[in-house]
Amino acid sequence: QIAVRACFLGFAFGCGVLLSAGRSAWRHFGWYMCSLSLFHYSEYLVTAINNPRSLSLDSFLLNHSFEYNLAALSSWVEFTLEKLLFPELKQITWLSTVGLLMVIFGDCLRKAAMLTAGSNFNHIVQNEKSDTHTLVTSGVYGWFRHPSYVGWFYWSIGTQVLLCNPICVVGYALASWRFFRERIEEEEITLIHFFGEEYLEYKRKVPSGLPFIKGVKLEL
Repeated sequence: QIAVRACFLGFAFGCGVLLSAGRSAWRHFGWYMCSLSLFHYSEYLVTAINNPRSLSLDSFLLNHSFEYNLAALSSWVEFTLEKLLFPELKQITWLSTVGLLMVIFGDCLRKAAMLTAGSNFNHIVQNEKSDTHTLVTSGVYGWFRHPSYVGWFYWSIGTQVLLCNPICVVGYALASWRFFRERIEEEEITLIHFFGEEYLEYKRKVPSGLPFIKGVKLEL
């Protein structure tokens, strides 16, 4: 099953490259296909390098959630309909380039966060502290408390800017912001339980990285 998913992502990436190389009206969608397939493949690859004990089929994040799959489907539907009804909207190259830069920045930031955290990083919020679990505050964690979420947030919005999908840009921004607000609060309760005053001091010094999200309001 791992090989099947890897081959599928490789095939999607190849199709994206072919679309990107041409001068067809689908060139920007080719950029999107490359970005999407590379994101999911690299999630598995970096997890395999960093924390092989937590590696599983779910590490591709292809089956992240029903809502995630619905959001992806919605973006494809919007792109196709608007391409048929307003083809000029999908030919704004400078806007798609901005979206591509957002995608590259977001994905690089997320992977940098995963590599910096090493075995401390896990796709699932941990409820029990392991013997090797340490509080990471260096590298990109010195910029933001949750750099992997910041990266994913801007990556997801960037995919829709790339596709010139105005409806999904707004929808993705709102849905992602709400998801990460709840996820950060849940995670920070666990981190305070794990590290106590050490994490609270880190929390006071370093921002979450996401707009208008300050994290859990809890003091010892």
